[in-house]
Amino acid sequence: MQFAILIYETESDFATRKDPARHDEYMGAYTAYGKALREAGLYVVGSALQPPETGATVRLRGGERRVQDGPYADTKEQLGGFILIEAPDLETALDWAARCPAAARGSVEVRAVGGKCSS
Repeated sequence: MQFAILIYETESDFATRKDPARHDEYMGAYTAYGKALREAGLYVVGSALQPPETGATVRLRGGERRVQDGPYADTKEQLGGFILIEAPDLETALDWAARCPAAARGSVEVRAVGGKCSS
């Protein structure tokens, strides 16, 4: 079964990505995590996301497209990246999510992928 590991990071985490003095240590933790996922045969795909201010939220209201710069929610943590894994069960996915570097600073959400959408 596939699970999305959704990585939520703080503003400080996004700033660390840009800081040359701290970038290698920060990314090193993710590189090691990705390597462990690959060696375990779980990794499918993943990517970091650009900082929240580079995004936009789109809504269609009354037939008109409305675009708001940045994320809609004003929260301490924003979606910073994702990893899609193939795991035998939710417990395995949760164990791997707990190993994600963001679990110690931000938060990590796990969601099963697929299934029927109700109408």
